[in-house]
Amino acid sequence: MDSKGQITIDYLISVTIFLFAVAFVFNYTSGIFTPFISNSDEVTLVADRVSTVLVEMTLTEGDGNVPNMVNSSKVDTFLTDLNNSYETTIDDLGMTGSYVRYDLNVTLENETGIIRMAGKEMPSGVNIGQTKRIVLLRYTDTGNRETAIMSFRVW
Repeated sequence: MDSKGQITIDYLISVTIFLFAVAFVFNYTSGIFTPFISNSDEVTLVADRVSTVLVEMTLTEGDGNVPNMVNSSKVDTFLTDLNNSYETTIDDLGMTGSYVRYDLNVTLENETGIIRMAGKEMPSGVNIGQTKRIVLLRYTDTGNRETAIMSFRVW
């Protein structure tokens, strides 16, 4: 006669509960350190700030009644400056600091495709913050207007 009082099913249930507890601890502790590794929220905030400064202050047509209307010649000048004098443009936007330096890529597109792209090539394997703004692009020479999307990508 067995005097241990242990039934096989009781042993199996206790080992299963123990393994679930160990799996939960490993799963929980890996999530604790994720906020210290990722900077995706930070680069998204920088992309939001850059898009606000550019669309609402720098590239604006100046018509307060039509928000997000940008001037095509100002957009062309900015995108040319971003390609030709990248470091100066990034410094002017306040994207360089003592310890952190961000890179920028700006894309202007309409319903048919990409109109223009400027800035650095986007790398793979890093956190990229992106903000898209729907703008009304006003062509200076003709006065015509076109709806476009400006994408600001920061890493």
